[in-house]
Amino acid sequence: MTAIATSRGRSATTGRPSTGRRSKAAQKVGLWIGLSLGALFAGFPALWMLLSSIKPNTEIFQYPPTFLPDTFTLNAYTGILTNPEKLRFFTNSYTVALTVVALTLFAGIMAGYALSRFQFPLKSLVNTVVISVQAVPPITLLIPYFGLVVWLKLYDTLWALILTYMVATIPYAILMMTGYFNTIPKELDEAVKVDGGSSLRALWQVLVPAARPGIVSVGAYTFMVAWNEFLFALTLTQSRSNRTVPVGIQLLMGEHSFQWSEMMAMSVLGSVPVLVLFLFFQRQFVSGMTAGAVKA
Repeated sequence: MTAIATSRGRSATTGRPSTGRRSKAAQKVGLWIGLSLGALFAGFPALWMLLSSIKPNTEIFQYPPTFLPDTFTLNAYTGILTNPEKLRFFTNSYTVALTVVALTLFAGIMAGYALSRFQFPLKSLVNTVVISVQAVPPITLLIPYFGLVVWLKLYDTLWALILTYMVATIPYAILMMTGYFNTIPKELDEAVKVDGGSSLRALWQVLVPAARPGIVSVGAYTFMVAWNEFLFALTLTQSRSNRTVPVGIQLLMGEHSFQWSEMMAMSVLGSVPVLVLFLFFQRQFVSGMTAGAVKA
């Protein structure tokens, strides 16, 4: 009888949950409290941004500040979505980010395939250079890039941003794709070659479909880098028609006034693509990052 009571997690004498069961329950409660506090701490700035975007500008500056809006308004969103100049910021960001993603994926897949499957002179040196480039702080490259962009007559163009971001994203893409291709058995692509297929056919018909999680991971990371970057976008462009969303938010800060509600609304709208991208490809992003990190 004692054994039956103990196996059900209750004390044989008192009928209360056993010490082990209480300990597990306490651990779960502690885990949920810790996760809730972490989520609240991480998500509070985003929640404050969202709530500020639906307040009038006057309410944002009042003291003491209010958490929930006393007056609900969507004027900030309307002001952005009906203004062609501000919509141009989003168009530019999409153009730059999607172009960088496409070109980076193409270069990363081709270079990763070569480093994973072929032996050639100076291969180790190429690997070292790719890794070393990632160790250079981007801020140290700002002035040299500015001079190079002016010399190439690309200043104040979207191509200046596209080429600059690719310098930062291609090394990461090469490392990730090399690591991911290393996890795929060589017998798969060698079977295509035995049947008379070329190396490119083996790459696009066998390796690329098998490496889809890694490709999604690299694409999502590249999109986030190109979408969120501010410093180079501010330095390498000048006209408002070539500004991207991060710089467009900064432009809402006038010399004598701050369009705080519009800044928050544009920040919310600017966060949506990255949030949607992460929600849809979360599993592939995590698995691709893990596989690439282990095998790279």
